[in-house]
Amino acid sequence: MTTTVTTAASPSAASASAVRFDAVTKSYGDVRAVDGLSLDLRPGETVALLGPNGAGKSSTLDLLLGLRRPDSGTVSVFGTGPREAITAGRVGAMLQSGGLMDDVSVRELVSLACALHPRPYRVNDVLAHAGVTQIADRKVNRLSGGQEQRVRFALATAGANDLIVLDEPTTGMDVSARKAFWATMREQADQGRAVLFATHYLEEADAIADRVLVLHRGRLLADGTAAEIKARAGARKVSFDLQELTGPGGDLTAALRGLPHVSALDVSGRTVRLQSTDADATVHALYALGVYPRNLEVAGLGLEQAFVAITEAEEAKAA
Repeated sequence: MTTTVTTAASPSAASASAVRFDAVTKSYGDVRAVDGLSLDLRPGETVALLGPNGAGKSSTLDLLLGLRRPDSGTVSVFGTGPREAITAGRVGAMLQSGGLMDDVSVRELVSLACALHPRPYRVNDVLAHAGVTQIADRKVNRLSGGQEQRVRFALATAGANDLIVLDEPTTGMDVSARKAFWATMREQADQGRAVLFATHYLEEADAIADRVLVLHRGRLLADGTAAEIKARAGARKVSFDLQELTGPGGDLTAALRGLPHVSALDVSGRTVRLQSTDADATVHALYALGVYPRNLEVAGLGLEQAFVAITEAEEAKAA
């Protein structure tokens, strides 16, 4: 193996969509896993795919990778079908499980991936970028869960792909490994490659993604930057401490829950945390209860809280 590709994605790749879903549906029996999904991903973007269990994330990735065919609508990858793009070496994928042979060394497995790729990198470079050089001679069946994930990452980046698809990529990795992993992914995006990842670590999506897609019951609920998703939730966090959870009228819990514009309440010891769609009005009414809140803070929702708010609102509409 002597061929090395270190350049960014080609200009033709950068001038068109990396991935396009056009009114795609996919059902399994009576379950509609993907429901009229339309989206457009561009080269150079790092995109997080979020959604609760059963939202359709895995089915969407299966369609993107040509593992399933849509019932209706079209999926294109760089203007061709998914399987054609994969055969051309334009797509690298890191799935949650599978893809590893037990009775071979890490080096042998990565060497095979490089040998099969139309535009391979050098084996030693792949091992180094994935952080598996020190375990290169270890048998795959003797790896920890986090080490297996890094090997899957090496297989996904064995050549100069224009799109990298990652399904829960950092599961089992420790903090330092996760940090190094995402630094490498940012390098890939900076070189013009599209990176799409599904994750349950919403702090990763908040910190890493240029764009966040929220799926729910196979439909696209939200599409924007993490900041835009947070703003769309339309609520703010209000937190404070109370000396006592009693006031002139007795127990304050019911009164706190009844404050105007409060959508969620959590009381832990003397600390009260709530969400409000009009924080100014809520705080004004709080003082009217005749209590004195200490350490009062008002802030925007984090991505995880915004995600929960958006999906819960959708569930309420469907009820």
